[in-house]
Amino acid sequence: QVQLVESGGGLAQAGGSLRLSCAASGRTFTNYDMGWFRQAPGKERNFLAAIRWGGGTTYYADSVKGRFTISKDSTKNMVYLQMNSLKPEDTAVYYCAAALGVGNLRVDTTYGYWGQGTQVTVSS
Repeated sequence: QVQLVESGGGLAQAGGSLRLSCAASGRTFTNYDMGWFRQAPGKERNFLAAIRWGGGTTYYADSVKGRFTISKDSTKNMVYLQMNSLKPEDTAVYYCAAALGVGNLRVDTTYGYWGQGTQVTVSS
């Protein structure tokens, strides 16, 4: 069983920053790739960023490239999403996800495990 727990969400002003954390437990995450998604009310869940656990290759959605940075700490089984230059349209519930196996990390169906989500609200 794999557990993912996000933290770090909250209220930020436009132009500000937040860092989300995702704590992974239950298995050794040496073979899992990790991703961050978000879902705003009434909208689909969208890919934000992903990182290969082996090698650390990263992928970003165009909407956050240059503003958000995904990183990992393998020793702690942690994944982070540093979010800078926040905009009101970044308001959403943010989810951490883990994927095992081959697949397109930009697609949510690639991921088999999800956290419960953390709310991010950006005020103008």
